Amino acid sequence: MKTENAVKERYAQASHAVEANLCCPVDYDPQFLKAIPTEVIEKDYGCGDPSKWLNPGETVLDLGSGTGKICFIASQVVGPEGKVIGVDMTDDMLEVANRNAPIVAKNIGHSNVEFVKGRIQDLKLDLQAFHEKLATNPVSTVEDYLASEVIASELRNESPLIPDESVDVVVSNCVLNLVEPHLKKQLFEEIFRVLKVGGRAVISDIVSDEFIPEHLAKDEDLWSGCISGSLTESDFLKAFEDVGFYGVELVKFETEPWQTHEGIEFRSITVQAFKGKEGPCLDHNQAVIYKGPFKEVSDDDGHRLFRGERMAVCEKTFNIYSKAPYNEFFEFIEPLEKIPAKEAKTFDCRRNAIRQPAETKGADYVETITDCGPDCC
Repeated sequence: MKTENAVKERYAQASHAVEANLCCPVDYDPQFLKAIPTEVIEKDYGCGDPSKWLNPGETVLDLGSGTGKICFIASQVVGPEGKVIGVDMTDDMLEVANRNAPIVAKNIGHSNVEFVKGRIQDLKLDLQAFHEKLATNPVSTVEDYLASEVIASELRNESPLIPDESVDVVVSNCVLNLVEPHLKKQLFEEIFRVLKVGGRAVISDIVSDEFIPEHLAKDEDLWSGCISGSLTESDFLKAFEDVGFYGVELVKFETEPWQTHEGIEFRSITVQAFKGKEGPCLDHNQAVIYKGPFKEVSDDDGHRLFRGERMAVCEKTFNIYSKAPYNEFFEFIEPLEKIPAKEAKTFDCRRNAIRQPAETKGADYVETITDCGPDCC
């Protein structure tokens, strides 16, 4: 909690006066910045632009939204049919964001952004509602404190700030590194929880190329400056995988470090990860052909895919590979006769079997192209 207080104090100060050390250079699309007041742009801090991976009509959640720059950019990308929610725990930042929201809405011609108070590692607890409850139930004894925990639990269950599976995309810009180490797994679990099945996370953050020693990790200035709370490059990607994401990929990697401390490089990366590999594995006689260029690859579930081979996969995996980020690497083989859902048998995804062509064509298969046009060989 001491670290969290240091973060709140530093960002509260940064909402009143610009602090260059809280961000690294980012090129944002100037067409979106035109509609955003200068105050927001100057006092919003980040290390990337996750809005580049958003689409029209999506519901977007921005973790650690600050003065709202990414939210206001996202508002224009998703358009009037979309929605953007910004979550932040710092009152001073939220004040700037809420004060400028009507100005941006007027400039772009639609209002689809709201800002709420919460901690990104506990997205069920509405801190504003909790504050209002505590105003009538002040904490002054141990018993009061225990009662406050009950109030918080009731708020999480009865009126969560961000409900389960309610957003299409979770974005964040240089904020996850500010969460204390023992809460980071909970943070990634929360990101996974609020996403719809088929949704994704697009996170820009600072990572290190080496493990951070304890004396740097305890430096509050380095922590609140988005440095010493960073995960290593590999641990950051693994954190997504550990809570159930698939298709985890580096969509942007800054080769030049933002800062170095004691020989350790700290740089900005942007990661995209998908939710939706849950569900049973059923066999519909489908196959995929990995096109290369590698001789062999494996996915997060342990499927080994050999270049040029018709690999047997369950329907769930077939559908996952049919979408980004996998689809460009595969050819997809559907059975000549579809297997009804009621007749599909359980598929063992551990066997990494090659699908024999006869399985998809059927025993009595005969088909010849009789007229292939002027380009026929």
